[in-house]
Amino acid sequence: MRAPDLAPFHDLPDIAVDVLTRLRRQRPRVHCLTNAVAQTFTANILLALGATPSMTIAPGEVGLFVRSAGALLINLGTLDGERRTAMDLAAEAALAAEIPWVLDPVKIERSDIRAVYARALLGKAPAAIRLNADEFAALSGGAADRAAIATFAQRQSLAVAMTGETDIVSDGARTAEIRNGHPLMTQVTAIGCAESAVVASCLAVEKNGFRAVAAALLIFNIAGEIAAGRARGPGSFAVEILDALHNLNEAALRERARMS
Repeated sequence: MRAPDLAPFHDLPDIAVDVLTRLRRQRPRVHCLTNAVAQTFTANILLALGATPSMTIAPGEVGLFVRSAGALLINLGTLDGERRTAMDLAAEAALAAEIPWVLDPVKIERSDIRAVYARALLGKAPAAIRLNADEFAALSGGAADRAAIATFAQRQSLAVAMTGETDIVSDGARTAEIRNGHPLMTQVTAIGCAESAVVASCLAVEKNGFRAVAAALLIFNIAGEIAAGRARGPGSFAVEILDALHNLNEAALRERARMS
């Protein structure tokens, strides 16, 4: 196994600027199979960012939507029978059409059914996975530390985004920590689900998993910091982050980025 690259990541703001510029120019469509409570907020986050959402779960058309999308998100937040059927069809369509997709294995530490299903989905070649430390431990069966994340990423041939107080991004060859964000981001329903959709949107324009995931987390977390500076609490934060994403510019990305 290659040792993770521990060099300083001074290039991450440049990567984020480049990815955001291309995303706004190309306006990729991201098909989202996501938590029922997250759909509207996720759609608005993507629109504010510059992407286009679609969300059908109808078995007769979900494959068609995925095959013509720039990227796919599969979020296990609402794992009812209808959505599980749609997820299977969507993952198969993405694999066949070589559409990059993101797995968000929500709450798999609470349910063996979810954990088994998430492991099965790993066999459908997701380009990236976004999850928290508890979810990573349940999925990998080990510790949620930097070395374990890099090993898991290389073994699964994907990019990992483990989010928390400090986010860790790795593709097995490069590993970085991103320290942007704000506590208010944990006080609004669907923030994590929406962040996974942002990861998918970046993968639609940047095929390198590490670059796409690092850019997505920097973009979203810096927008969260800006929104928190204007918000009066969780309610206004949910609105402010839409404006912050819409107005995010190169200067903010370069000046605010904090990583190692």
